[in-house]
Formats: sequence, structure tokens, C-alpha cells
Amino acid sequence: MARVIDPALLLQRVLADDLDGAVQAGLMEYAPGDADGSRVPGHPDLPQRLLQAQHQLRRAWAARERYRARAVRLARRDAERDARRAPPPAPDQKPALPSAAAAILARAKARAAASKGN
Repeated sequence: MARVIDPALLLQRVLADDLDGAVQAGLMEYAPGDADGSRVPGHPDLPQRLLQAQHQLRRAWAARERYRARAVRLARRDAERDARRAPPPAPDQKPALPSAAAAILARAKARAAASKGN
């Protein structure tokens, strides 16, 4: 069932700068009718004003969406840059030689030291 939109109410809310109320009352679904300009005395420009309000809201919403997308994009770039700048993880502090090789080297050093002493 289609919602009944009252152009006079929409105009009243737009003129009062109550755009949230106008949107809730159906501003974005408003389509000008033949008699809309004559419904509200003193406001023959009613259809133009409501269409202008729709246009301004659409532009504002699009700008907000671009701003949010930009913020997400910048955050992603910052995270990527920080990841590139981060130092590589520290290697495990394992001995340079396997334990068997270290033992062989230690025995050789001991023999060399013993032969120098002779």
C-alpha cells in the first residue's frame, strides 16, 4: 500500500529546517503533482522547494558516503604503511651451531689450548 504524502506538511518541515521530520514524512518519496503548488497559499513554488530539498539531501548523503569511504581507505593505507615500516620479527635466540658441532668445536679448542701449553 502506497504511503500518502502531504506536500504541505513536507514544506512546513522543510521551512522549519526539520529535515529529519520531512524525511520521515516522505520527502524522499515525494513526486510533484499537478495541484501541489496551489495547495498551500502563498507557496506556488512548493514543488520546486521540495525537489530542491531532495536534491540537497541526496548530495549531502553522497558526500557523507565519500567521506566515510575516504576514511576507510586512509586507515587501510596507514595500516599497510605501518606494516611495511615494522621491524622484522626477532629471530629465535638459538645457538649458531647445532649442539653436536658446538661440542666438537669445544673439544678442538681444548686440544689446541692444551698443545700450546706443552
